[in-house]
Amino acid sequence: MTRLNRITIDRLKQLPRMATVWEGDRRPMGGLVEEDANPWNRNGDREHSDCILWVDSGQGTVRGITMVPSSSGYEPIVRTLLQAIESPQSALPPARPKKIVVRDREIQFYLRGAIQGLDIEVDYAPELPLIDELFNALQQSGSMEEAELPDRYSEAMIDKAMDIWELGPWHSLNEQQVIAIELNAWDIETLYVSVLGMGGVEYGLLMYRSLASLKQFRERVLMGQQSPKQMQEAFLEQDCLFVNFELLEDSPPSGPFAALGWANAAPDAVEPIFGSIHPLEGLRSQLADEEGAIFLVAMEALQRFLTKHRTRLEKPPYPDLKGSYRIPNPEKSSAPALKVTVKTLPEVTTELLEQTETAIGDDEDGDSTFPVLRDDYVPEGALIWLTQFKRTWLEFAKLDPIVAYADHADGPLPDQPTLPVVVIQTSRPKAKTLIQHLQQAQGVQAVCFNPGSDPFSGIHFDLGLIQTGDGELHLFAEYESGPGPDQRLLSQWHQWQQASQGCCAVVIACGITGQAKGNPGPKEIVGVFEARHRTPAEIKLPPLLLQYAADWE
Repeated sequence: MTRLNRITIDRLKQLPRMATVWEGDRRPMGGLVEEDANPWNRNGDREHSDCILWVDSGQGTVRGITMVPSSSGYEPIVRTLLQAIESPQSALPPARPKKIVVRDREIQFYLRGAIQGLDIEVDYAPELPLIDELFNALQQSGSMEEAELPDRYSEAMIDKAMDIWELGPWHSLNEQQVIAIELNAWDIETLYVSVLGMGGVEYGLLMYRSLASLKQFRERVLMGQQSPKQMQEAFLEQDCLFVNFELLEDSPPSGPFAALGWANAAPDAVEPIFGSIHPLEGLRSQLADEEGAIFLVAMEALQRFLTKHRTRLEKPPYPDLKGSYRIPNPEKSSAPALKVTVKTLPEVTTELLEQTETAIGDDEDGDSTFPVLRDDYVPEGALIWLTQFKRTWLEFAKLDPIVAYADHADGPLPDQPTLPVVVIQTSRPKAKTLIQHLQQAQGVQAVCFNPGSDPFSGIHFDLGLIQTGDGELHLFAEYESGPGPDQRLLSQWHQWQQASQGCCAVVIACGITGQAKGNPGPKEIVGVFEARHRTPAEIKLPPLLLQYAADWE
């Protein structure tokens, strides 16, 4: 049975203990949730939900409430209880109850083991009248509280996180290339670090408290089609610390391309977001002093290791590297420095890669290597949109010696008056650099739109990807799923490519700072790469999954 770790118990025991009794229960509430409104529930299967409620029976107040999938285990009951203790509803003061009462024997036995050490009596009662009344008038409420860093470490944590951002480990490592940080301090022997960001969707570090938790989450991700609520539950069952980098913009994008989201503009600032995930706590943004110290030591050791070995880490295969460092103890400047060992785990990485390949399935040639997904080709601040070009434009571009033109490898384009194109407009120097990168990568082979999802918020999206001749995938835009302008645009694209028999092109244009911004003419076209539209199944690409979303509510 999973139990609370010592740091969490120590933190909660600092809260006052009230001489009150709380009632808790979990009941199906599918009728109150618009589950069938989910446009991604393509099979029409009803998604059943349960409501978990904790109330102070003496005061008659709701302290904690959560909606979870009916298929989830007992962990959400503990998570909601801890929220009721530490971050109660209705601005109630944090506190521990003297006793809690439930009407399910199995829940009673589970709670007794899970919250050992909190000095809370767990009792059973066959009926809970107050809970019965409240369930009849239930409304879901509450949101994630803002991050709260330890005062003594907050500034140092942010500074060290920005050092990690500048280092950019996601340019060298993907999420399967695990690094171990041996701390042997604060009840943590080793943190297992997975780096997010090579896919260009979410940047950060997941620092698992156990290797088993890392593997368990990946197994859940690779199980196949699951509902957003099931994936949210899998996300909350992780056991890790995290730092995520939120990309900020000065002002929201406007104009005809606003729907294309972050791909249109470079972030004006970056904000590190810290937190913890635990199967019995869920997502927590309020960190204890010890957790702040853990972050500082782990990030410092990781920064030293990556700085020294960056070149070797960028070249396959994943090398077997190790380094030991003396890191000052943040808690006591007079204490001896901590000896921290950082090392790569090639065997674990191979195991995770094989697990991924098995889930994806081998192709006909037996080569099922997961394709590299990058976001460093398309320049930041570029305008990207989907449209059609007249064949006459492309013919002129093909004859223009100034335009870099790559013919389609599968033969001539069909005799159609128009051709669907992905237009990437940037400055002339950046356009030339992009063309050089595409040429070095053996040109453009395909354009694909691959589904993805955020398990925490339940948001779905489609990623616009370019596949180059070397087999790598390059992100060019993110499109929101569900009713809206993005999906209407993708629907148009699919109609266009069907009319063109699957042929399309990627057009590189300059003039982003002039009058031709958003409407390039023939003189602004500097590169054309003929390509094919491919489905995710054709290029063996599974749905992608965000492993962390910092702004979930």
